[in-house]
Amino acid sequence: MLCLDTYAKHQRAFHILQAFLRSWIRQKFNFTYEDFDIDGPFLLIPNHSCAWDPLLVAMSLRHKHVYFVASEHLFRLGLISRAIETIAAPIPRRKASSGADTVKACLRHLRAGHSVCLFAEGEQSWSGQSIPVFSATGKLAKSSGATLVTFRLEGAYLSLPRWGSGIRRGRVHGYPVAVYPPEILKSMSPGEINVCINRDIAEDAWARQRLSPVAFRGKNRAEGMERALYLCPGCRRVGTLRTQNDHIFCDCGLDLEFTETGFFSPETPFETLSDWDDWQRRTLCSRDFYHGDADMPLFSDGGVMLSKVTSGHQERTLDCGGLLQYEDRLVCAGWCFPLRDIDSMAMVLTNRLLLSVNGDYYELRAGNRVNLRKYLEIWEELQ
Repeated sequence: MLCLDTYAKHQRAFHILQAFLRSWIRQKFNFTYEDFDIDGPFLLIPNHSCAWDPLLVAMSLRHKHVYFVASEHLFRLGLISRAIETIAAPIPRRKASSGADTVKACLRHLRAGHSVCLFAEGEQSWSGQSIPVFSATGKLAKSSGATLVTFRLEGAYLSLPRWGSGIRRGRVHGYPVAVYPPEILKSMSPGEINVCINRDIAEDAWARQRLSPVAFRGKNRAEGMERALYLCPGCRRVGTLRTQNDHIFCDCGLDLEFTETGFFSPETPFETLSDWDDWQRRTLCSRDFYHGDADMPLFSDGGVMLSKVTSGHQERTLDCGGLLQYEDRLVCAGWCFPLRDIDSMAMVLTNRLLLSVNGDYYELRAGNRVNLRKYLEIWEELQ
């Protein structure tokens, strides 16, 4: 565990970072927040809408210091990783794995009197709607002996969608939703705690925009959307969608504008990205999508790099080539991964797919406009 001097150093660095960035973050995102005061260590669980959520949350904690749980890939960035570890000492979370080591590290911090921030959904939202938290979250909160604080960020998704690039200035607000003292958590089951957390941090960008529309102004609003959307509603082909400036289109004639309020124009066939995403997931997971030929790929992409990640956050490149999805296997640059052997699968950022296969850990990294979601969703459906 950390010595007192190290913990004090992390506190000082955290508060210096807050003082240095707070005004800039507030201006860049048009960000407002509600402060809160909690005695003793607490487990903070916010919703996860955009890549800048940790900074938005950190700026909201005016008088508090927390250790953030961070994706393991942040520990494989060389000098940047060493700087992050020295200043903030985040708790690593290896996606597409059990997460047992992460839970133990969180408990050690909390029982030592340190506060922890965990984005328990596990990843940023692709569609603007919240994701259920990990099933073990309630058990962690109950066994920690710390206060549980749920926190909601509103407007963050449309400020910087996971699939997009560049901040769109609209309005973002952060605030604590509920506080659960340890004695209250002891009287609840882990399942009941999960229900409360999911309810408290639930966010729907489209419902909020319908209720009170806000313009999120920025350039090239639609560019990168093909990293989230892979199936054209016009011709029902995979991989034909393209974006430019504020439009998403297909060579079949489909052409929709992504407006400043986040809705499509025209509003048919879909009003929102979430509607489109629901449809493509249902279609991809329907048996009609499969052709029954085990030797013919369902879809494919080129230029994908395959790496193996070992202990100590070390990464070794294995090969680079095509990525092909068959009905029963995933093949990357000649390496074959039967779907039944893949224990877990997850995505980091927009272009990294993580696999846990028979105890080994792999990363597939694609170009910025390659859509890897479809590979994850095929595997999830087969589970």
